[in-house]
Parts: sequence; C-alpha cells; structure tokens
Amino acid sequence: MMNFVVKTLANAGALLVAIWLVQDITLTGDSTGKKALSLVLVALIFGLVNVVVKPVVKLLTLPLFILTLGLITLVINALMLLLTSWLADQFSLNFHVEGFWTAILGGLIISLVSWALNVALPDKD
Repeated sequence: MMNFVVKTLANAGALLVAIWLVQDITLTGDSTGKKALSLVLVALIFGLVNVVVKPVVKLLTLPLFILTLGLITLVINALMLLLTSWLADQFSLNFHVEGFWTAILGGLIISLVSWALNVALPDKD
C-alpha cells in the first residue's frame, strides 16, 4: 500500500513539474485545494494508464522498439499523456495537454522527474 502511495505522489510531482515547465499543459481550478485534488486524481489516472494500457501498447509495438532502438518510447509516453488528458476531461478534471508535440515534451519531463523521484523516495510495501 505504501508503495502505491509513493508512486502516486511521484507521478503527481512529475506532473506538477511538467505543468510548471510546459505552457500548453494546464491544470486549472477555483482554489489551490481543488487544484491539488485534481492533480492527485490525474496522477492516479496516469498511474492506471501506465499500468494497464502502456504494457499492451509496448507489446504491440515491439518491432518498432527494435527498429527505432527504443526511441518509440517517447511517442508511447506522449500517447499515454494524451490519453490521461482525455480521461481527465471525461471525469471533469481540469487537466489538459494541448497537442502531440507538447505531449512529447511533457512525457519526457514526466519520465525524467518520475524516475528521479522514484529513486529518491522509499520503495517499501
């Protein structure tokens, strides 16, 4: 359970950094509390997308992984971020990613920050 909380907080932190650095990734809300709640809920959605959808997409694109020497990962991360944005919109959360190239940059930032936070934070069950 603790590992789930730590990974969700790492996702929330990574999403927050991407929102802060990339102009076209937005999180809006009436108050700071609503923004924080939306951020945590978006982090949960992002985590679920990465656990459920991403492995299937990676398996289906295995030949492209080999052909591009893994660079297709940037595209897959961008697509997972766009899917998260679409799902957040379906749940009336105020998170939005504007365009594919923004998603590429955001996915790269989120991957780097999430990796760094997962290294720094404890990894216990």
